[in-house]
Amino acid sequence: MDARTPNKTPFRQLPAFPVLSMQCAVALMAALTLWIFQGYVAGYSGLLGGLVALLPNAYFAYRVYRYSGARSARVIVKEFYSGEAGKLILTAALFVLVWVGVEPLEPTAVFAGYLAVLAVGASALLIVRRFQKH
Repeated sequence: MDARTPNKTPFRQLPAFPVLSMQCAVALMAALTLWIFQGYVAGYSGLLGGLVALLPNAYFAYRVYRYSGARSARVIVKEFYSGEAGKLILTAALFVLVWVGVEPLEPTAVFAGYLAVLAVGASALLIVRRFQKH
């Protein structure tokens, strides 16, 4: 007997949606700020760094929220671990793609965009709590 219960909640109503939305906004703001102050190479480098953080987080959220309900508890835990492993692999692969495939590239801007988006993820509990109160 398969104890999986698919989660039918729309993606925009999941707890991860406000965090991912905020991460997307921060990636765009970081890219725009870098572009204005340091030029277009820094701008797209910062955007790429932000996407290197954002895309694996979106993958992780997709994996974790695929199932719901008490009967799916084991499957959810399994998805959590496989989602985290996939997130790490995807992050490494995206960094390699950016370093190898994009020329010219501003490494400092890549890390600035990446760290800016990671900072949003680090404050995810505050973001989710704020959006759930309204």
